[in-house]
Amino acid sequence: MSTTSGKAAAPVAGARGGGPGTAPSPATGSEDGREGPDGRRREHGRGRKRGLGVQNWAGWLFSTPFLVLFTVFMAFPIVATLAMSFTDFGLRNVTRPWEANFIGFENYTKLFGDEKFLTALFNTGYFVVIGVPLTLFLGLLVAVLLNNGIDRARTFFRVGFYAPVVTSIVAVAVVWRFVLDPSDGLIAGLCAELGLTAPDFLGSETLAMPSLIAMAVWRNLGTVMVLFIAGLQAIPTEVREAAKLDGAGAWQELRRITVPLLRPTLLYATVITTIGYLNVFEEPFVMTQGGPSDSTLTVSLNMYREGFNFFHMGYASAMAYVLFVVIMGITVLQLRLLKDNTK
Repeated sequence: MSTTSGKAAAPVAGARGGGPGTAPSPATGSEDGREGPDGRRREHGRGRKRGLGVQNWAGWLFSTPFLVLFTVFMAFPIVATLAMSFTDFGLRNVTRPWEANFIGFENYTKLFGDEKFLTALFNTGYFVVIGVPLTLFLGLLVAVLLNNGIDRARTFFRVGFYAPVVTSIVAVAVVWRFVLDPSDGLIAGLCAELGLTAPDFLGSETLAMPSLIAMAVWRNLGTVMVLFIAGLQAIPTEVREAAKLDGAGAWQELRRITVPLLRPTLLYATVITTIGYLNVFEEPFVMTQGGPSDSTLTVSLNMYREGFNFFHMGYASAMAYVLFVVIMGITVLQLRLLKDNTK
């Protein structure tokens, strides 16, 4: 009995210890990558590598249209614009770009002595400083009302506030020209009923920019509203209920619960709204053409004039990169100021 049990136990011990009398297990062969006695594991490894190679090529194949379009219409123009900003590229160089002369930083130094560019820079800053806070405040207000205060026709109001976002700028310009027209406009009619004279909003150096800001706020309010509604719906209802049980009023709930929990959404809305307003072009282009007396001239509109009206492509390219640096600096500053509070 003892001899038989000893012989029977020997193979078991060899299997547990990996002795020479036992074949390697499939798990051990697959873990260390060694070839089995029939050579099948090596073929399986080659098959896996071949399958991964096919998947990689398929991924690159499906990405090719995007890569081609991105290179032709995004990457190449960005690099070309940077190169042009150091040259005197003009109309004569459109067919012979290699004949443009390298002038170094002359375009950049010329910018900060250009009174028209400095005026455009000031107007753009004015547009951003007034327009961004106003858009965010009204967007948050409308979002809170649509999320909590209005129960009936909520979808109708959401669609109504978002409609200007997807409306053509031409149609928006027609509506606002009718509203602001000093003789036959909507505001002129209301002033006539009250025995007052309607001001020339778009013809006044003082009122032209505030009028464009009002138009831009109305047009972009829907985007900010949608973002804030999404953020409000992500706030747990238990938090609001707990605040109400503790006796918090509507203002305390908004200031101490809603706004702090909306900081990530507020950060995103602030960044994209600021970038959009720094690039403002359509409103002054279709409404005032930068007038009167350059009071609504923005950097983007000035860049368009220099590049496509006067064909100073190198100078316009330098203007574009100065605006890019300004946008990057303001965006980084906003991220640092607001992101620290989101942690």
